[in-house]
Amino acid sequence: MTDASVPSSVTPRELLSDLGNLTRQVRAVQRGTWFPLLLLGVLTLGGILVGRLTFRVETVPCPAGDAAAGGGCTLITQGSAVYWPVGLALAYAATAFFYIRRSRNRGVGTAVRPYVTTGIVLVGLAGATALWSLRHGLPQPGAPVDFWGLHLDPGSGTTMFLERLAGNATAVGLPLLVLSWVERSLALALLAAVYLAVELVPLTTGWAGIAPASPWSALPHFAVPGVLLLLGALGFGLAQRPRRRAAS
Repeated sequence: MTDASVPSSVTPRELLSDLGNLTRQVRAVQRGTWFPLLLLGVLTLGGILVGRLTFRVETVPCPAGDAAAGGGCTLITQGSAVYWPVGLALAYAATAFFYIRRSRNRGVGTAVRPYVTTGIVLVGLAGATALWSLRHGLPQPGAPVDFWGLHLDPGSGTTMFLERLAGNATAVGLPLLVLSWVERSLALALLAAVYLAVELVPLTTGWAGIAPASPWSALPHFAVPGVLLLLGALGFGLAQRPRRRAAS
């Protein structure tokens, strides 16, 4: 008996092409982008209701030298120090559970750990920054803002930018960039970039016809990124639906 090699009808180029198609199919099955976007969108829109329920107006002593010192100054507080850290941590935990369960059902895993880990770490960092700023109580009108030991002018553009950066831009936008890398999704990377731009660019309430002292003044700030995330969830869900049917 002699051994003879059987010529293959598949060329190396065709083999590489089939391998590339298989890789793209696996990545398509792995993706579940719509779920975290849906959670983050609902959480962001929920911030509008939280802002309305926590709205409070107080009269406090004015800064020294203020012309209105005799009558006191108005301090408006809004928002919850618990809502965002707890809500975002639960959203990242639910995303991890969703991906793990889906990978078990389909037999194809997704390396979602970098996204979840990055999100939780940055949520902790953003929460620590907020606690550092409020460790001596709410700053009085005109008082410097303590940003990790830096006493910044509350009215300066740098302070406002750092406050926006330390918020959802860090806790939501940066993890989305990590998720776009995990899922090799250029569309998600573009969505994350637009989200970061929306969070970092100051949005006034004037375009929405809402006064800055209104109990609904948080609506413009949260409505735009919240709707953006929900539209992204809808778009990714519709784009991935045919692939899920084909995979089944």
